[in-house]
Amino acid sequence: MDNNLKNKKVLILGFSTTGVSAAKYFKAQGADVYLSEFNKKSDKDQDKINELLSLGINLEFEGHSDDFINGADFCVLSPSIPTDSAVIKKLKEKNIKYFSDIEYISFDDSEKIVLVTGTNGKTTTTALTSYILSKKYKAPYCGNIGISPFEYKNKNVDYYVIEASSYQLNYSDTLKPKIAIFCNLTPDHILWHKTIENYFEAKAKPFRNMDENDFAILNYDDEYLKRLGSEIKAKVYYFSLKKQDFKNCIYLEDNKIVFDNEEIININQMQIVGPHNVQNAMCSILAAKILGLDNKTIVEALKTFKAIEHRLEFVRTIDGTDYYNDSKATNPEASIVAINSFENKKVVLIAGGRDKKTSLDEFIKAVKLKISKVILIGEATARFKDELSENGYFNIVNSKTLEEAIDIASLDRPDIVLLSPACASFDMFENYEKRGEAFKNYVLSKK
Repeated sequence: MDNNLKNKKVLILGFSTTGVSAAKYFKAQGADVYLSEFNKKSDKDQDKINELLSLGINLEFEGHSDDFINGADFCVLSPSIPTDSAVIKKLKEKNIKYFSDIEYISFDDSEKIVLVTGTNGKTTTTALTSYILSKKYKAPYCGNIGISPFEYKNKNVDYYVIEASSYQLNYSDTLKPKIAIFCNLTPDHILWHKTIENYFEAKAKPFRNMDENDFAILNYDDEYLKRLGSEIKAKVYYFSLKKQDFKNCIYLEDNKIVFDNEEIININQMQIVGPHNVQNAMCSILAAKILGLDNKTIVEALKTFKAIEHRLEFVRTIDGTDYYNDSKATNPEASIVAINSFENKKVVLIAGGRDKKTSLDEFIKAVKLKISKVILIGEATARFKDELSENGYFNIVNSKTLEEAIDIASLDRPDIVLLSPACASFDMFENYEKRGEAFKNYVLSKK
């Protein structure tokens, strides 16, 4: 497809990481690039805007105008645009083909794609898989992790290790990876997808496109994914936190990760903690073994890999209390994973933010079992407090700021202070990264 881009009109929808990288890439290939953003222009983006304009890229905000859309040869869109939006309807009416950035990359490089999806654990699995594979290959991580795969297009990578959201996969009809990992499935983004089945099918789409020469890595402990494994043509490898007796399954036994009757590593040798990170490691081990890495290389990488920022990230120990930043936990299921990572510890949880209105039933069960005190912040405070109290959990404190919450948590001298909000950040912070940075900066400033 890249051979014929000169003077083609390429439409980019969305002034995002995806959109900006795509616009720069297509311009470098000689295309006439039109980048259209629905929202208003922000002052903080002015340097980026100036750069794109200097390259000769056409820009509009508060779009999407017919001038930009008409005559486009094809469109690459930012993944969060709803499928029932006016601009998608307009593209269909005008017979303009549209793709996600991942799908476009796959047109030439399908055999190089190692795809990672799932509700939780995607980012750590993507980064860890890239980290291990990079011991032998040029295998950068990209995608929903914050770097567009367009940054590596035509740069002789061996593999793209791509974190893929359900939004991206929803717009990737023909995507067929060489290796695809599905970490887990719990309800999320239901307002966007309408039903959990739609959410599942968006994520399952590339797996259904794979054939006998491809490899799927699936969670055997997840009923959705076990079912998917029986429905697809790819060669399936499973991972499980319980011992399994069938071939092509990696599992946990006596704190050891075992595959093909061979111990790979004792999980206590890894720097990442919790059952979810054991699963993440299993996925990465399988991908590495499929691509020919030996156990020694894999184990050395597992021993040195550290948690990704904002994902159950150890920050500091103060007077015997360990502080963990899990700001990326933007739904209750993700917070449950963090809560269950600590055994026999006194844990104070800081939670709250913009409420996604998902069920708190399982979250409350985990809190009652593992958490000594909950400190609530943000817009979700009232609902979280009401539902916790109605279910017999009363050790709750409201806090107006994150910094105040940290101070309150520290007074109990717990083993762990855990920021794992179970909510989006947008009521108090620009994004979960800013929330996590605020947590870390305040903890690191404490004497």
